[in-house]
Amino acid sequence: MAVVEKETLGFQAEVKQLLHLMIHSLYSNKEIFLRELISNASDAADKLRFEAINNDALYGDDNELRIKVLFDKDAKTITISDNGIGMSRDEVISHLGTIAKSGTKEFFSKLSGDQQADAALIGQFGVGFYSAFIVADKVIVNTRRAGAFASEGVRWESGGEGEYSVESIEKPGRGTDVILHLRAGEEELLSSWKLKSIIRKYSDHISIPILMQKEEWDEEKKETVLKDEWETVNQASALWARSKNDITKEQYEEFYKHVSHDFQPPLTYTHNRVEGRSEYTQLLYVPTHAPFDLWDRNKRGGIKLYVRRVFIMDDAEQLMPTYLRFIKGVIDSNDLPLNVSREILQESRDVRLIREGSTKRVLGMLEELANSEEQENKDKYTTFWREFGQVLKEGIGEDATNKDRIAKLLRFASSKNDSADQNVSFADYVGRMKEGQTKIFYVTAESYNAARNSPHLEIFQKKGVEVLLLTDRVDEWMLSFLNEFDGKELVSVAKGDLDLGALEDEAEKKEHAETESSYKELVEKMKGALLDKAKDVRVTFRLTESPACLVADEHELSANLVRMLKAAGQNAPESKPILEINPNHPLVQRLKYEDPASPRFGDWSHILFDQAMLAEGGNLSDPAGFVKRLNEMLLATVK
Repeated sequence: MAVVEKETLGFQAEVKQLLHLMIHSLYSNKEIFLRELISNASDAADKLRFEAINNDALYGDDNELRIKVLFDKDAKTITISDNGIGMSRDEVISHLGTIAKSGTKEFFSKLSGDQQADAALIGQFGVGFYSAFIVADKVIVNTRRAGAFASEGVRWESGGEGEYSVESIEKPGRGTDVILHLRAGEEELLSSWKLKSIIRKYSDHISIPILMQKEEWDEEKKETVLKDEWETVNQASALWARSKNDITKEQYEEFYKHVSHDFQPPLTYTHNRVEGRSEYTQLLYVPTHAPFDLWDRNKRGGIKLYVRRVFIMDDAEQLMPTYLRFIKGVIDSNDLPLNVSREILQESRDVRLIREGSTKRVLGMLEELANSEEQENKDKYTTFWREFGQVLKEGIGEDATNKDRIAKLLRFASSKNDSADQNVSFADYVGRMKEGQTKIFYVTAESYNAARNSPHLEIFQKKGVEVLLLTDRVDEWMLSFLNEFDGKELVSVAKGDLDLGALEDEAEKKEHAETESSYKELVEKMKGALLDKAKDVRVTFRLTESPACLVADEHELSANLVRMLKAAGQNAPESKPILEINPNHPLVQRLKYEDPASPRFGDWSHILFDQAMLAEGGNLSDPAGFVKRLNEMLLATVK
């Protein structure tokens, strides 16, 4: 007999919050409890298969993996039973008493009060077991780890409040039984028809049999009764191994929800059997929304790896590049060894071929959406870009082989549009280029408004030349790897000398040369006054309204990138900006005739520099000095 060692423990604080959510907020989505518990049972079977690769004795005399769903009308219970890997006492306490996952705070911060949206987070955060308390006021878990003795069974029990108990029990077979004592009012679940409909709706894709007892009509009792025979409720075959013609859209979507723990259907998917140097099957999905940990580049991937239908690992990051870390799905290889490790994955030629093929397949999916004439697909790509566009941009620097394909998928805000929507492609821009224009112009800034109102855009707006507005934090890094598109050089309007090429006629060039000559003396005087701030001072014709602007040398970091590096606590190379002055602005024209020996000349020069710094979103090194100079100038004007 097992030694009874019963102890009562308190739930982790986050679990208490979660249980309260399950019981009081997600009642209308109660069917998800069965989906989540069957999914957990399926995962337990996968883990047993994997561990048994090196230890076949774990199966004992029970080699047929299965999940059983039972109900008892008299006891008002539903039981989900599996013969998978099972749990030890320590694992029970770890898995069922705490949320052992970084991101617990993110889980609760994502809750919106919308039952449908909140239910979507349950599986995503690995807390699906607790959905049992949506329909049950008491849950009992009897479990025994594969390879353990019958006397090493464990019982976990809780009423979904602040505590749970754990005790040792005698359990003949390995695996886990989850027994739900239903709440009052949940009796409709105690029927074969109801449970089968839920299973076929949410869990038909599960690759091992889900069994339920057959029913027959009892003439004496005038009701249906359960027989001692079992029938398979689901198709019980790996969905990705079936022919595409035999799989419905609904089945594809439910399988996605299983592998991703997402409550919403995917945006798009691809299912292919690849033959050649490496043989494998891929079923890959693009989610509709970004996961909470999208920006964690150390997060394991979303690809489940199988070898000849045997589950190997559920986070095979080697099968997909980092910039496609949002992709979910399954890859099943015919060539990899069953005992493949992460180290082998990193060095395997077959894995490299799978990774390359899968990357191209995902980019192909995105190209189909991006280039489609159908409004539904256009809308899908807009959704994709909103959710994952910034991550895709990482591919420009990480995937040299596919850089040109990725560049065609990029979308940006533009000075031609009146909104911050990023819906302009490089191809759109090139197609609208002015006659004589040979370059793609862009500006980077911390926000859309800062970019849209940048003084550097003034001459381009006057001439009707489009400028791309780049405001994502990844843009500056991306641009260090992307210098041209379709033979057209990418040029920042805030770096180097302004060269409009054929967009500027000979008369303008002559006039500019004459103006520069007439302002040569002022420029030299301002250089002396701003020696500690400006690398150079020069006349510019990129401005039509602003008196001055700051630019960086062509081969130096942009001011926006320097600010980003400093904000991130990184060292940024110190370099002084170049001050460009607008000779047609009244302030500059006034300064031209100011005595350089007068204190007012230096003050005006510093005010112009500081205004230009503020206009581009920079921080003043001496804000008090700026305010003092400005006040003195205002007072002098009043007099």
